[in-house]
Amino acid sequence: MNQLASIFNQWNSTTALIIGDSMIDAYFYGSSTRNSPEAPVPIINLEKKEQRLGGAANVALNIKALGAIPILCSIVGPDNNGAQLQSLLKKESLSTKGIVVDESRCTTVKTRVIGNNQHYLRIDEEETELINHNIENQLFTTISSLIQTADVLIFQDYNKGILSPNLIKSVTQLCNNSNVPIVVDPKQDQFFDYQNCTLFKPNRKEIAEAYQMQENEINDIETWAKRLRSDLNAKNVMTTLSEDGVLIVNEQDQHHQPAHLRNILDVSGAGDSVLSVAALCVALKLPNPAIAGLANLAGGLVCEKIGVVPVDKAQLFEEALKLEKI
Repeated sequence: MNQLASIFNQWNSTTALIIGDSMIDAYFYGSSTRNSPEAPVPIINLEKKEQRLGGAANVALNIKALGAIPILCSIVGPDNNGAQLQSLLKKESLSTKGIVVDESRCTTVKTRVIGNNQHYLRIDEEETELINHNIENQLFTTISSLIQTADVLIFQDYNKGILSPNLIKSVTQLCNNSNVPIVVDPKQDQFFDYQNCTLFKPNRKEIAEAYQMQENEINDIETWAKRLRSDLNAKNVMTTLSEDGVLIVNEQDQHHQPAHLRNILDVSGAGDSVLSVAALCVALKLPNPAIAGLANLAGGLVCEKIGVVPVDKAQLFEEALKLEKI
């Protein structure tokens, strides 16, 4: 068995604990032939409804698609949408033992109205206040009970309130004490709270916002990525650069992985695929060039497909095998 096959095989016995904001991605599909007489808006004749797992739950789907074992720790509200999200998890054979019901908030749902293949409207049902102390304790207790099964822990942040500074700090200490590596996909609100992580995965825009700059002011991305690594005391910072690929830096050196030429159709969900592959590589303690190479390849493959879809493990292996022979 060659090294690449060994890596993909080892993923089958790797467990990833995913903590973050889960949601339902809902879609209303239809067609429009006229505008409303009540307002200058199109009338959509509804033809189909669809609900999918989104947010941190989509990361769990990607981890599963890669052959590994995902355990999602998240919250839902005491509403029908919360029951539906758990039902969608069960339908995908994903564990619900890490799900906590927060009686004080609604389940996050993002509903997109699409007519004639055009995205007309998005309706968000959400609460973005940080979770209260009681829910924080419930989540931490749940995570503590599962940490011994984890080979890697993923923080998936969408600024919906689950990842409070105190929870981040407590879980990080728990992981460091248990020798579980931490991979982070950040958002703006708690950006600098992810201290002492193993791999921090922002994009160029998020780094610019974190340092209160415009994205076009970030010319020397290596310098800023290294500064960020130092400010977070992170082992590695992996910055996604869209068409410019991926840059990963640590205290000793840096590695730039150029993007592969792709027929880009839809970038939705690509970040979740990049994160998932990177996390499983970190779990196996792979070197940074391998992490950047496989993660970047996964993101590119997902961009060739319409909609939010998990990465195809067999396709990823075949593509990686071709590049390995070049």
